[in-house]
Amino acid sequence: MQISELLQKSFWNHFGLAILISTFILGNANAQYPDKALTLVIPFPPAGSTDVLGRLLAQTMSSSLGQNVIVENTGGAGGTIGAGRVARANPDGYTALFHNMAQASAPALYAKLPYDPNVDFEPVGMVANVPMILVARKDFPANGLSGLLEFDAKNPGKLNFANAGIGATSHLCEVLLKSVTSANWASIPYKGTGPALNDLLGGQVDLICDQPASTISHIKAGTLKPIAVATKERIKSLPQVPTFAESGLPKFELAVWHGLYLPKNTPKPIVERVANSLRAALKDPILVQRYTEMGAMIAPPNTVNPDYLKSFLRADIDKWKVAMKNANIQPE
Repeated sequence: MQISELLQKSFWNHFGLAILISTFILGNANAQYPDKALTLVIPFPPAGSTDVLGRLLAQTMSSSLGQNVIVENTGGAGGTIGAGRVARANPDGYTALFHNMAQASAPALYAKLPYDPNVDFEPVGMVANVPMILVARKDFPANGLSGLLEFDAKNPGKLNFANAGIGATSHLCEVLLKSVTSANWASIPYKGTGPALNDLLGGQVDLICDQPASTISHIKAGTLKPIAVATKERIKSLPQVPTFAESGLPKFELAVWHGLYLPKNTPKPIVERVANSLRAALKDPILVQRYTEMGAMIAPPNTVNPDYLKSFLRADIDKWKVAMKNANIQPE
C-alpha cells in the first residue's frame, strides 16, 4: 500500500472516530439535560402581566425539569431587547424566552429588528391566551365604554391613555381601539406595565388596556374602574365586567397569546424535553387555578408543541403587518 493511501485511510479512520466520539458526547449531554439551572428571559420589567404568568410557569417547570428555572427580566423596546438576548444565546437549552404576541407584532413596528422571529428561535409551544381589559382610574367621571367615548368627545385631547411602551400589548390594544372609535386621547408610553399602573392608581393618567393578570386585584379592591373586556363572553374571574360587544363594539376582540422559545439550533431532543416539561406544567392543578384566577386560558393541548407555535407565529406576523398598515403605523 502506498504512503498516500495509508495517510488517506488513517485520516478517514480518525475522522470517523471523531464523529463517533462527538456524537456520543452530544447524545450523552442531551440524555443528562438539564444538569444545571435554566434562565427564563421575560422581555418586560417585573410586575406586568407577562412577568406574572412567566414566573408561575418557571416555578412549575422547575419541578418537572428537576432544575431551578430562574427568571431574568430584560425589558425595553417592546420586548425586542429580551428577545434579542435569547436569539444570541448559546443553543444549549439553558436559556429560554417567554414572550407574548409582541413577538409577532415586532416586525411591523421596528424597521431594523436585530433578529428574525421566524428564523432565530426554536418554538417550544403555546402557553396561554389572556383577554385584554380596559380599565380607568377609580375616580374616572364616566362609566362604561359609551360614557368614556362621550367624555372623550366632549374633552378632546384631555384624556391620557397609558401603555407599557411602544409594541407592548397594552399599546397594541390602544392602537386597535383607537382605530375603531373616534377617540382623541393622548398616548402615554411607559417603561413597563408596573410604572404605568402606578401612575394610573395614583390618578396621573386616566386609562390603560392590559391583561387581567396585572389589573384584576385592583379591580376587585375597587382601586381601578373596569370598562370592558375584549372577549366574546364575560370572563369567569370578573363576571360583572361587560364585553366590548355588549358595550357597542361587536367586533372588538383581543386576546394576548403567550409562547415559549429556545434559541435557533437548540438540539431537537432538548427542545422536546422542554416541550414535555411545558405540557406537564400546564396540567399542574395549582398553575391552572392561578392562571384561571387571573383570567388566563391555558393553551389547548394540540397547540403546546413546536410545529403549532411555529406556524401560528408566522401567520400572526403577517396579520399584524396588515393591522399596522391599516392603522397608518409605520415601522420605526
